[in-house]
Amino acid sequence: MSLTRNTKNVPYYILGAGAFARLGDFIDERRHGGGAALFCVDHYFQDKEALRDLPAKDGDIVVFVDTSKEPAVEYVDALSDGVKARLQGRPPCCVVGMGGGATLDVAKAVANLLSNPGKAEEYQGWELVKNPAPYKIGVPTLSGTGAECSRTCVLTNEKRKLKLGMNSDYTVYDQLVLDPSLTVSVPRDQFFFTGMDTYMHCFESLRGAYRNVIVDRLSLCAMDMCRDIFLGQEDMMSEANRENMMVASYLGGMAAGNTGLVHPLSAGLSIVLHLPHGRANCYALSVLGDFYPEEHAAFTQMLAKNRISLPKGICANLSEEQYDALHQGTIVHEKPLSNALGPDFKNILGKERLTSMFKAM
Repeated sequence: MSLTRNTKNVPYYILGAGAFARLGDFIDERRHGGGAALFCVDHYFQDKEALRDLPAKDGDIVVFVDTSKEPAVEYVDALSDGVKARLQGRPPCCVVGMGGGATLDVAKAVANLLSNPGKAEEYQGWELVKNPAPYKIGVPTLSGTGAECSRTCVLTNEKRKLKLGMNSDYTVYDQLVLDPSLTVSVPRDQFFFTGMDTYMHCFESLRGAYRNVIVDRLSLCAMDMCRDIFLGQEDMMSEANRENMMVASYLGGMAAGNTGLVHPLSAGLSIVLHLPHGRANCYALSVLGDFYPEEHAAFTQMLAKNRISLPKGICANLSEEQYDALHQGTIVHEKPLSNALGPDFKNILGKERLTSMFKAM
C-alpha cells in the first residue's frame, strides 16, 4: 500500500436537530480577541425565519451571497474587498458560512483572501494559499457537495475558461454545525441533484487510479447511504433521510479529492452554460454509461424512483465556438481525467467524442 499524504480534516462538528442553536456559543468562544464576526449567508435566507435566529451582534458583518449562479473569482474579489473595508484592518474573530455548497465555498474563499494578498484567481490550484485563514464555522443548509469538509472552494474563472478551487489545508472549516432541520425547505429536485454530488465523487474516486484505503472506505460508506436515501422505502426527504444525507455528504466530502470523468464534463457545462453544479453533474453522468455502467444504471433508477426530470437537448443547438469552449473547459482538468483514464486521456476524449457526448445531453 502506498503512503497517503498528510491529511487534514475538520477538527470539530456537531450533528442533529437543534444544533443550529449552538452556533452563538461557538462564535462567542472566538470573541475574546475583540474582532467582529463575519457571516456569509445564502441570499435565499434574506427574508426567512432562520435568519432571525442568526446570532449576529452589534458590530458584526452580515453579507448575503448571491447563489443564483456559480461563484466566480471576480465576485469573491468584490465581496472580500467590501469586507476588508468594513473591517478597517482588523481581522474578524471568525467567518461563518451558512448555505449550500456555493455559499460555503464563497465563505472559505473570502476567509483565504482576508489573510492572503492579491486576487482569488491567484490561488486557484494546489497549495497556493500560504497564510492561515481566520477561524471558520460552516453551517450547511443543503447536503451533497461536501463543501463543508473539503479542502477546496471551487470558483469559476471566465477569463481562463476554468472552474477550479483553492486547494489547501487552510481552506478547511474549523467547526461544523450540521442541523438537518435547516434542509427541510430545500426544493426536491435541488435536494436530489445536490445529493447526487456525493454519490458521484465517491464512485469517481473508487473507479480511479489515485486511491487509498481510507478514501475507499469513506466512499463505500457514503455510496451505501446514498443508495438507501434515493432507492429505499422512505421518501428521500424524510426527516431521517435528511440527516442521513448530511452524514453522507460529510463522509463523501472527506473522500472527494480524486474525482474522475463526471466533474470535468460538469465543469465545462458550468463555464459555458452556467448550469448549477449538481444539475451539471447529473447531465454529465447521463452520457457516461460506457465509462460507469453500474453507476449510470443506478442513477437512472434514482431519477425514476424520485420522479426527477432531466430534460434532453441542453447542448443540441450550440455554436462551434460554444462546443470548443465545452471541450476546453473539460479537457483542462488533467488531474481528474488522468485519474479516470490514465495519461492518454486527451486521445481517449478527443474533441469529436466529447462534442458528441455533449450533444447527447
